[in-house]
Amino acid sequence: MGAYNYSEGLEWLIERGNITNADTLGAWITQELGQGSIAVDTAIMARAHRLTGQLAKTDIAPNPTVKNLSYWNQWLTATRESRELREQSLQMGGSLRKLLVDLDPAVQAWFEPIPSTQPCNYAIAFGVGAAFWGIDLHQSGLGYLHSWANNLISAGIRLIPLGQTTGQKLLLHLTPTILHQWQRILLLGDDDLYSCSWGLALASMGHESQYTRLFRS
Repeated sequence: MGAYNYSEGLEWLIERGNITNADTLGAWITQELGQGSIAVDTAIMARAHRLTGQLAKTDIAPNPTVKNLSYWNQWLTATRESRELREQSLQMGGSLRKLLVDLDPAVQAWFEPIPSTQPCNYAIAFGVGAAFWGIDLHQSGLGYLHSWANNLISAGIRLIPLGQTTGQKLLLHLTPTILHQWQRILLLGDDDLYSCSWGLALASMGHESQYTRLFRS
């Protein structure tokens, strides 16, 4: 969905010398998994997955007082700390939504709670798509976190640079952390959806003024 176009601030952090090798890259990813916005994104993906599954199993009209896909989609858009992070989420979400509909037009009905005029965040589209294709929540969550970590490592391989084998070793090393954080994310209530991602926000905003850029964020 174009994730390879985005470094989520890594390009700026590497240029400044904050991230210089596999150890510092791994430390940044680990910190983001534990305290950053990726945990909130994954929690919203899980809510989209559950809501879509519930909608598919009942013919009863949804309760208007219950938070639905449209609510969480707008909520997630409002939490983006920078223009680049918001555009990344919406561009990838829009591309994934279009792909899902192209693959099987029946999925369009599963997106009905989100008006066609409302841009769709990636976490929402991922959750809807996973539910539509019958991928269980556990595998969906692990896949979401794994693909996120893999994308950042791929960016680090090109920017630091790192070797492909070093990148694969780092991803393998992060697997226990990904498994642990997914279990924690599953327990997050609505009032627990917050993050400490000011470092990501500053890195994203700094990226905009870089002289040379390979990535869009």
